[in-house]
Amino acid sequence: QTNVFIMKKKIIILGATGSIGTITTNIIFKNKKNFKVVLLTAYKNYKKLLSQAKKIDCNNVVIFDKENFKKAKKFNINRNIKIFNSIKDFLKINKYKVDYSMCAISGLSGLESIIEIIKVTKNIAIANKESIICGWNLIQKEILKYKVRFIPVDSEHFSIQSLINDKKKNELDIIYITASGGPFLKLQNSQLKNVSVEKAIKHPNWSMGKKISIDSATLMNKVFEIIEAQRIFQLPLSKFKILIHPKSYLHSIVKFHDGTSKLLIHDTNMKIPIFNSLFIDNLNRKIKTNKIDFKTINNLDLSNVDLLKFPTVKFIKMIPDNISLFETVLVTANDTLVDLYIKKKIAYQDIYKNLYRILKLKEFTKLKSSKPRNVIQIIKLSKYVALKTKSLCV
Repeated sequence: QTNVFIMKKKIIILGATGSIGTITTNIIFKNKKNFKVVLLTAYKNYKKLLSQAKKIDCNNVVIFDKENFKKAKKFNINRNIKIFNSIKDFLKINKYKVDYSMCAISGLSGLESIIEIIKVTKNIAIANKESIICGWNLIQKEILKYKVRFIPVDSEHFSIQSLINDKKKNELDIIYITASGGPFLKLQNSQLKNVSVEKAIKHPNWSMGKKISIDSATLMNKVFEIIEAQRIFQLPLSKFKILIHPKSYLHSIVKFHDGTSKLLIHDTNMKIPIFNSLFIDNLNRKIKTNKIDFKTINNLDLSNVDLLKFPTVKFIKMIPDNISLFETVLVTANDTLVDLYIKKKIAYQDIYKNLYRILKLKEFTKLKSSKPRNVIQIIKLSKYVALKTKSLCV
């Protein structure tokens, strides 16, 4: 019996109750013989977290929110599940290394947890855009220090990684990532003035949270993905381009200097990149998927981005190739504006207009030459930008 346990990969899932975390726990549930989950975390959804822990036999959970941590302690009748309020508290007691950690906490609050977990894991999969965009130099430093393998799990970065594999940087000509164009692709620019939040969150292909669905409608999501790709693959931003592809079946195209191009297709399902990251060393990995959709392949319907309809794409030109504190301004101001739009305090097109105005402020443009020194500096700046954005836009 103990022999079987040794064979199992030890797993940590940060942000287990969100969509990526839920997919990850479901894959593990179906492959219990391969994995032993040692920690699940959530911000405050303790009921779902405890039921996930029970389902996949996980003995430790972290609830970050103080109030819900207390509620969880009262609610938990399972003696086997230990509840912690922070990752540090868990790590004090559990001193072993794990094989794989999935970081699916959304927002900048995930950065601190990522830095903590790198110290105790062999492989790290990060599905947290904000942390990669704003703190990649801090993450990379720890990854190198603790000799951890980084695995991209965003469908675009997973596909780019698969395509370039062991190619050298000087062999790559251009990398295209695709965008569905979201719910407003067919609308005229003039029709975007008063689009409702309800319409903006109805994504045609993916089921995602409100915030990311609106970023997908404005194409801000793709701006973030390109900055992320620039960080991960260490290439200039000018090497990346966005293509509109309404079906979300083709995820990226890489054109090489030798005249060849490769493209990667997979079902519109995050299960595929996550499954591949979990079974990265298993050459016989096998997942049930749909048959190849030749109908879609016969009509990929690729086109360039209409910059009048999606002006956010122009922000890519404002971002420096070297990591700086300016990206924290971009991420936080956008977050704050999307939140104001969801609360119906501003109109849809005000997201872009206000964001442009904020990014042009001298106190922020000068941050392009400042490299983030630590997590606290990023969080502090983020809080300041959020307050500044609110005061200027409402």
